[in-house]
Amino acid sequence: MRLLERARKEWFMVGIVVAIGAAKLEPSVGVNGGPLKPEITVSYIAVATIFFNSGLSLKTEELTSALVHLKLHLFIQIFTLAFFPATIWLFLQLLSVTSINEWLLKGLQTVGCMPPPVSSAVILTKAVGGNEAAAIFNSAFGSFLGIVVTPLLLLLFLGSSSSVPFTSIFSQLFMTVVVPLIIGQIIRRYIKDWLERKKPPFSAVSSSVLLMIIYTTFCDTFSNPHIDLDKFSLVLILFIIVSVQLSFMLLTFIFSTRNNSGFTPADTVAIIFCSTHKSLTLGIPMLKIVFAGHEHLSLISVPLLIYHPAQILLGSVLVPTIKSWMVSRQKGVRLTRPTV
Repeated sequence: MRLLERARKEWFMVGIVVAIGAAKLEPSVGVNGGPLKPEITVSYIAVATIFFNSGLSLKTEELTSALVHLKLHLFIQIFTLAFFPATIWLFLQLLSVTSINEWLLKGLQTVGCMPPPVSSAVILTKAVGGNEAAAIFNSAFGSFLGIVVTPLLLLLFLGSSSSVPFTSIFSQLFMTVVVPLIIGQIIRRYIKDWLERKKPPFSAVSSSVLLMIIYTTFCDTFSNPHIDLDKFSLVLILFIIVSVQLSFMLLTFIFSTRNNSGFTPADTVAIIFCSTHKSLTLGIPMLKIVFAGHEHLSLISVPLLIYHPAQILLGSVLVPTIKSWMVSRQKGVRLTRPTV
């Protein structure tokens, strides 16, 4: 009974396992040209649904209050979309001499290029009691920024423009990401009260559509006889991902807690999560577009599929520790203030 309750709570993680298992059993269902027609249903309809859903659920009014904290926003966005991918690239130069599968290594680079997620960083910042408004703004702003910056970074570091024309990437992204987001935001203005009252399950809708995208991605993998993923590479990638996350969380903590940083303990909490988390919801559809038709797309996707649950798991485990640090620091600040 407890196991069933746990499975219901972690239904998305269970869904990923089921989707990959189903793709392994009968890959012909979800391949391009197959019964599901993923070249239309996934590439256009599913992706557009995710971003329309995001536009409908995004509370723009909550983000405006965080606009003035420019230093905080600059730190998070530069770390996420410049320092992170550049550091991963340097690290991969060392790993390229090892026997790790080269497409998994390319997948690690794609993780570095991804924008922050709209949900997990905000949820964890809120759980700790950090600067939630800053987390909401930077997650949303980073996602919008990622629409333009992420494809550019993917082209810069991986040179995928040889297989997909640059203009087609942006035209498809605009039609399936930007337009649905804008439409969702416009509709939200008219049904805002109803949304606040009913609280539709936006997260569950996006996650369900995402499972379909993951399923069709792995159908392509298992239908390709040339793909061979060794367990050694997979275990090493898992270890590298956890190490990268912990290292970057520690690095952001050190940078944001320096005496002259100007950040409060609550700001530091938002920085730790927003700077190190990467979006699966934005990432998988973007990889689908940028690497459309690429025979190793699913292998490239594997590190991102590992990174997403790992960041939630690590973040959840660290919540009590970060919370006790923040509370003690805030008490210290209050005690050192002169009384009037």
